[in-house]
Amino acid sequence: MTHDYLILGAGPAGLQLAALLERDGHDYLVLEAGEGPGTFFTRYPRHRKLISINKVYTGSDDPEFNLRMDWNSLLGDDPELLFTRYTGRYFPDADLMVRYLADFAAATGARVRYRTRVVRVGRDGDGFEAVDDTGRCWRGRRLVVATGVSQLYVPPIEGIEHAERYDTVSVDPRDFVNQRVMVIGKGNSGFETADNLVETAAVVHVAGPHSVRFAWQTHYVGHLRAVNNNFLDTYQLKSQNAVLDGTVESIRRRDDGGYLVRFRYARTVEAIREIEYDRVIACTGFRFDADIFDDSCRPALVIDDRFPEQTPAYESSTVPELYFAGTLTQQRDFKRSTSGFIHGFRYGVRALYRILRTRYHGTGWPATPVEATPEAITDAIIARINRSSALWQQFGVLGDVVAVSGDTAAYHEEVPVAHLVAGGLGGGTFFVTTLEYGADHDSVDPFDITVPRPRENDATAAHDASYLHPVVRLYRDGQVVAVHHLAENLENEWNLAGVHQQPLAVFVKEHLADARG
Repeated sequence: MTHDYLILGAGPAGLQLAALLERDGHDYLVLEAGEGPGTFFTRYPRHRKLISINKVYTGSDDPEFNLRMDWNSLLGDDPELLFTRYTGRYFPDADLMVRYLADFAAATGARVRYRTRVVRVGRDGDGFEAVDDTGRCWRGRRLVVATGVSQLYVPPIEGIEHAERYDTVSVDPRDFVNQRVMVIGKGNSGFETADNLVETAAVVHVAGPHSVRFAWQTHYVGHLRAVNNNFLDTYQLKSQNAVLDGTVESIRRRDDGGYLVRFRYARTVEAIREIEYDRVIACTGFRFDADIFDDSCRPALVIDDRFPEQTPAYESSTVPELYFAGTLTQQRDFKRSTSGFIHGFRYGVRALYRILRTRYHGTGWPATPVEATPEAITDAIIARINRSSALWQQFGVLGDVVAVSGDTAAYHEEVPVAHLVAGGLGGGTFFVTTLEYGADHDSVDPFDITVPRPRENDATAAHDASYLHPVVRLYRDGQVVAVHHLAENLENEWNLAGVHQQPLAVFVKEHLADARG
């Protein structure tokens, strides 16, 4: 049997796509190597605390708005099928995610074949063939890979094979009593590991070639989060620990069982130093496993071969009808937005589903008619930006699109902007609304009160805003021809008549005649 869609992986992305396909009666099958959904979360994070926030109380009863503060729930029609129903903890235990995904799969009727490990994928004229470890073949006209970044990324360091790995190293601090430890990697996994050792290890050094980047400054949630940065106190307050800026050039095993690490500093006169450690742990991130693909459908890889290269439609750049869902789609906005995380890619999966329906089932992007007047278009945009969770979470990636043609207009929600520019909604004239940070938002310390910034609700300085704010652009045949910024607001409420609504209406009116053609 050949399914219309074969999906690899029953993690949150695979289940999200399955739920949408199931709801609308499409033909699909999900193959999952594990015994149940969300196998990744049975192992990671190693210390079992999620850093995706779970804010139960928001002061609002609007479910769409509340998803802005709920980073773990998947999208569905059942208001009770929310992760916030499982715990009130702001940073929940990872085991709850496993339980939630199992409940989501059961409630949505997702068709998943568990304990089916795919070992080879090929392609012929009829579609894709996935072969599992028992030799059974599964076929699909289109293939969607939602396996995540399942393999540890191992940097090219001489002797790196001597290092212990984040995915297998002991998480019991008692195993490190009075030892000197180097942790390679300055991301959350590295600092999570280091923080776990501060009470037992004698010395902990966290090393990496780049400066530590803080999520509260860059607004990229994959950079170091405050929940994992307690270790920095032990460094700056001189408690024998340190953060080393530079590159590990080699790791050698000593005769006594320890290690000699050759380290090149990035910014000191003493360029090279050899340092002795009892343990070395590599916390260097993850990568996509492309080894299952044979030569007939091997996708091109980018970013140190860690991710598959994708078109604006989440399709492989080199293999037609091979699509990607979930954290793999962060290749499109790497370290700029949130496609690497559930609260981002749940909307990306929904966008992918709409792309697939448009391409293969003759169903256009969902749209709501709106009067082609400045007042009606402005009201529609203002209403959405004050409650949309998709534009909030996928800032700069997804946009609401008002397509204007003659005396009619249609409102399309949550369109990937790159897909629109590539012609995903056809040609024409569009008002496109996104939420975005300012161009240099990550270069300013947000806690430095000596740095001037635009006043709140200052419409005349809205174009200089650095914090998250709405931007409306007029596109004509994929090109930007006009831009309007809405002023920052402390509580992200863009509904003041004279500050937000009226200037936007003026912008729309000014360009509506051109948009009508």
